[in-house]
Amino acid sequence: MSRFQPALVATAILAAATAARPGPAAELDAIRQRGELVWAADQEGGGPHVFPDPADGGRIIGFEVEFAELLAAELGVKPRFQQGQWDRLPLLLDQVADCVINGLELTPERQRDYRCSRPYFGYALQMVGRRGAPPAALADLAEPGPHGPWRIGVLTGSAAEIEMQARAARAAAAIEVIGYDGTLDSLEQVQAGVLDAAVLDDCIFAFYADRFAALRAVDRPFAGGLYTVLTSRRTPQLAAAVDEAIGRLIADGRLKRLYDRWELAGRQQMLMLRDTAEIPAARQRTLGELVRQTLPLLASSAGMTILLSCASFPLAIAIGLAVAIGRLHGPAWLRPPLTGYVEVLRGTPLMLQLYAIFFLLPKIGLALPALAAAILGLALNYSAYESEIYRAGLKAVPLGQFEAALSLGLTKWQALRHVLVPQAVRIVMPPVTSDFIALFKDTSVCSAITVIELTKRYSVLALSTGRIVELAVVTALLYLCMSWPLSLLSRWFESRLDRPTGAMP
Repeated sequence: MSRFQPALVATAILAAATAARPGPAAELDAIRQRGELVWAADQEGGGPHVFPDPADGGRIIGFEVEFAELLAAELGVKPRFQQGQWDRLPLLLDQVADCVINGLELTPERQRDYRCSRPYFGYALQMVGRRGAPPAALADLAEPGPHGPWRIGVLTGSAAEIEMQARAARAAAAIEVIGYDGTLDSLEQVQAGVLDAAVLDDCIFAFYADRFAALRAVDRPFAGGLYTVLTSRRTPQLAAAVDEAIGRLIADGRLKRLYDRWELAGRQQMLMLRDTAEIPAARQRTLGELVRQTLPLLASSAGMTILLSCASFPLAIAIGLAVAIGRLHGPAWLRPPLTGYVEVLRGTPLMLQLYAIFFLLPKIGLALPALAAAILGLALNYSAYESEIYRAGLKAVPLGQFEAALSLGLTKWQALRHVLVPQAVRIVMPPVTSDFIALFKDTSVCSAITVIELTKRYSVLALSTGRIVELAVVTALLYLCMSWPLSLLSRWFESRLDRPTGAMP
């Protein structure tokens, strides 16, 4: 039984995660019964919306965090934050969230597919460039820049991307629009000289202007719009209650006080007039402070990386070994579908497989929580590679040993279990260990389906603190601490295999 214990443990983890799943968007009565409103946002998007507290990285703050608290209080429940990737937040209404509050613009497409609340915030788009460098005005984008098409960064899926793509179509080859997963990514690239400019919501640049002192607002804001709370089409009572709650927050002045507290009114004018010398430098935390504040969060996320790896790899080994045996010694009719299974999983990206499990399976009524989907996706993907490793190991065992086992009266499956497989396992241990090391790093892809592991936590903290290099070193050391012992184990296996037959241990 000990051989199957890892698979049983992983199965128990999947079952527990499924039982704990909060479920898709709930109607108002169900929300009040459970006592919490699950709202989705992406903390990697940054301020002033939703971002980690600089003094406590484990706590999120922002004007939309406080807005969600006010909204939940009006509904008589507590708020609960759900992390998601910004351009895929609406999909979480079918998975784990009741509503989405994260600077989602009110667009005809969203009004068609979801229930959109009355607006709770007005924004305009702002182009941002380097001080003393072109473009000098928005009108400059009508013609190519001094080095060819203008390279303009935008947030993928945002109103800024839609607006700039439309301008690029009108300006022929004068503009190249480049999408980023995070708003701060484009500002970093402008500051580094990779991009000519970025276009983003004016409130975001107002919030980060002190941090990016080398950048300036280009022209006045343009192409304004409105933010809305997104709810599912299946929850009309919740949508109506959200509208009424926003109305009360506006009427009694609480929403205005929230805006004033976050300096969201009137500051944009000053940003276009003041000189660089008037911008106070943001205080940089010392390296010791940075490590003390972020290491516990990174270590906790490293624990998620270990959980994903240790839960998925035993499943991958079990499935891969079964596929390898089936292809070599199974009935003839079974071999083609097993070969197809291996080729499909090896020939498609892991991220695509995770998307299919997390976002497409719910369309046919089979919804899995993010953790379970991540474990299953990693297990299936790596099972294809493990099957090829074990197939090579089984073929490396001399055929005469299999025939000798049969001649002694063992059945075919007894010979496989007691003679071939144990020897094959010994042969393939070094490459299997190497695959386990690779799996540790591939868990970073799971952030695409809302699982916050080590790489995702690094990305969030690096963008919120601006200490990209220092945190990269700490993150790399954590990965090294996890993978180095496995590397030593792999070399030990290799030395054991290289030892001549009959040598003393």
